[in-house]
Amino acid sequence: MILTGSEIHEQVKSGNITINPFDPKLINPNSYNYRLGPKLSIPKSEISDPCIPGQWETIQIPDNGMLLNPAHLYLGHTHEQIGSPVFVASLIGRSSLGRLGLFMQLSSDLGQLGVIHNWTLELKVVQPLRVYPLMKIGQVSFWRPEGKVEAYNGRYQDTCLPTPSRFVLDYYSEQQGEG
Repeated sequence: MILTGSEIHEQVKSGNITINPFDPKLINPNSYNYRLGPKLSIPKSEISDPCIPGQWETIQIPDNGMLLNPAHLYLGHTHEQIGSPVFVASLIGRSSLGRLGLFMQLSSDLGQLGVIHNWTLELKVVQPLRVYPLMKIGQVSFWRPEGKVEAYNGRYQDTCLPTPSRFVLDYYSEQQGEG
């Protein structure tokens, strides 16, 4: 079951949901608008290989914005720390930015129960688009889980900046475990 905006507000007040900083003006009927953090990471290599650790450059988004180009994947992060030990967060883009050609959370819109951090955002554009630090860029909704609750204990918890893929670490761990 998805929480309504008013219920998100109540759960933030009660401490069951963390959105920090929290602004009640950013509440929607069944979500909360989160903002783009001030940094982006860009791959240094033209080719990504999931078995080789990637090289990334992290840059500050200027106050007058940064132009995103279609030939690149950008990793951003939420300005807010978001999460809950009680509800599952789901992060998606805003439809108004989608209509400008921005695709967000290409493959990872579902958060993990119990993780409270600044979420890494996957950004891809189909035409050049300027983004600005602290602009409303997406929405987070919260869902009540059913069944036995197990908290996430993986490699992406406790992040605060754009975090590149850690697949290579998983791959090598799995290979060593098979031997």
